[in-house]
Formats: sequence, C-alpha cells, structure tokens
Amino acid sequence: MTLAVRVPEELSARVPAEQRGPGLERDDVRLLVSRGTEVSHHEFRELPGLLRAGDLLVVNTSATLAAAVDGRVGHARVVVHFSTRGDDGRWAVELREPDGLGTTRARADKGGGLEVRLPGGGRLVLEEPLSPGSGRLWWARVHGAGVPVLLREQGRPIRYSYTERDQPLSVYQTVFALPSGDGTGSAEMPSAARPFTARLVAELVSRGVQFAPVRLDTGVASAESHEPPYPERFRVPEASARLINAARAGGGRVLAVGTTAVRAVESAAGGDGVVRARAGWTDLVVTPERGVRVVDGLLTGLHEPEASHLLMLEAVAGRAAIDRGYEAAVRGRYLWHEFGDVHLLLP
Repeated sequence: MTLAVRVPEELSARVPAEQRGPGLERDDVRLLVSRGTEVSHHEFRELPGLLRAGDLLVVNTSATLAAAVDGRVGHARVVVHFSTRGDDGRWAVELREPDGLGTTRARADKGGGLEVRLPGGGRLVLEEPLSPGSGRLWWARVHGAGVPVLLREQGRPIRYSYTERDQPLSVYQTVFALPSGDGTGSAEMPSAARPFTARLVAELVSRGVQFAPVRLDTGVASAESHEPPYPERFRVPEASARLINAARAGGGRVLAVGTTAVRAVESAAGGDGVVRARAGWTDLVVTPERGVRVVDGLLTGLHEPEASHLLMLEAVAGRAAIDRGYEAAVRGRYLWHEFGDVHLLLP
C-alpha cells in the first residue's frame, strides 16, 4: 500500500513536544480521529473523553535501548545499530556511516567476516545476513564486553536525519517502559505511546479504561527502503490475555497502542480469536488479506506514504479510512514521525 499524499518536509517533527515551547509536556500533541471515513481533530489530552468504560488499551512495555554505537572498519568511521538479540547470543546489526550532519546513511560494502572495532577494545564480526538476499541486517558476534554493557556505556539512541539533534535516552522511553533483566529491549521507541503521561493514564483508569501490557522488542526499521517487518521477540502474559478476552466478551473495544502492540497480540490469537499467553518470536505480517482477529482499533503515529506499516493500518480500518485520514493530516499540518502527532483509528 502506497498513499497518494505527499508529506512536506516541514511536517517532520524535529524535536519532542515538550521542547517546542515553555510549559509544554509530552501530551501537547494533536490527535486525529478516524471513524471510518469520518475525521475529527482533537488534542491528545482529550483521549479519555473519546474512549469509554470497558475499553482496553494494549500497550508495549519494551524499553528503548541506546542502540547506536560508533566503530571503525579499518580507518573508516561507522555507526553500528544494534537491532535484535538472537537466541544464540548473536545480535542482528545494521552498519551505517556518518553523513556529516550528526545522523547516518546506508552503507554499501558489507559482507561476512567484516570486522568492526568497538569502543573499549571490543570487536564485532559480521557472520551472515539476517535473511537470505538481505544485505541490510546481519547476524554478528561481539567479542569483548557484553552488548548490554556496551550500549549502556557507549551507546546513544538511534536518530534519523529529520530530527534536529541528539536527545537523551529518557526522551525515547514511554511511560509504560519496563527495563528487562537481560538488557534487551527495543532498538527504536514504540513511539505511539510517547504522548501518554502518568496523569493521563490515571484519568483513563478513573474512567474505566483498562490497560493490558504486552512486550514486543522492535528492531531497526528500514529508513530507506521500507521493507516489511522481520521476526521480532514478543511476550503476551497470561494476565493480559485474560484481560483482552474478558474485554471482548464484555463488549469492550480492544485498542492497540502502536503497530508493535498489534503484532504482539495478533501473534497470540488463535483462529478462534481467543488470545492465549505466548512468548518467543513472531514473523507475523498483518495485511488486509490476513486481517485482524482481536484488535478493534489502533492509536498510531503518522507513517510515511510508502511505509510497510500502512498495510496493518488498512487491515484494521480499511483503505478508504487511511486515505481520508492522511489527506486530512496533511491538510491540517499534523506533524510526522516519533515526536509528532498521533492518529486514533476507531471502529
């Protein structure tokens, strides 16, 4: 799915909401609401009034990692983006090169056996592509310090060229983020949840909206080619599965906060639509043909017109709703990307 709209460059959110002016907070973003092809415009703080008692929000608790680390290949500077930890201790990584603007660009000359020198005397060796025919992500083995220690001491959040400057890791953590005991997490922020504050969560709970925590560790997105998602680690706990099933049985709406939450919960749903506790790897790609079995609606950021995530949005809401919503977002000068405005797709 590719949208017909063109997103002007000036609609990229260059800094987080709370840095755009004095007295602003994370929830000072706009909220576009689509109910079918009907569109309405709101502030994100109005969310509690748009939901109803018995609704359930599925939220991703994966913490964002400081996943970008400087390195060297020979005399050349590179930036390693650590994406996903494998079961065998290796990490899927993407090698990029500095672009002179504080961010990075794709790097062409990769190959098995390539060695990267890391800060502190460690080294990383590329072994094989993550998937056959893909030259972007590689399984790599790190020698020296463990990767969680390396990221904690030498890493910084992955940053893309539309943003203005580096930000501290705290800017990339959502209010739902929980650190993991093994140091794993998401290479990129599950950003749909970023506008939530503790105050807003408390207001939602007071109005009878429930929360079901799940976890999906997001890997490094394809900034240039918008390739489809690859396998990611996820977990749907027993308590959350029960909450989701109870909400559906009681007539409540199951609303996912972010595409990552959709992927997690739909990966735990059987053909009968019942969600069961599951953990492991998911290679599920939610498309209009596959459809959704559990999720009634979705709160998400605004994606680029060629992004593969749009197929999932179409599966949830239908093509006409997405076309109409994105036309309204461009016309209304909504802001794009992880620090931008958000889109609520309701049944």
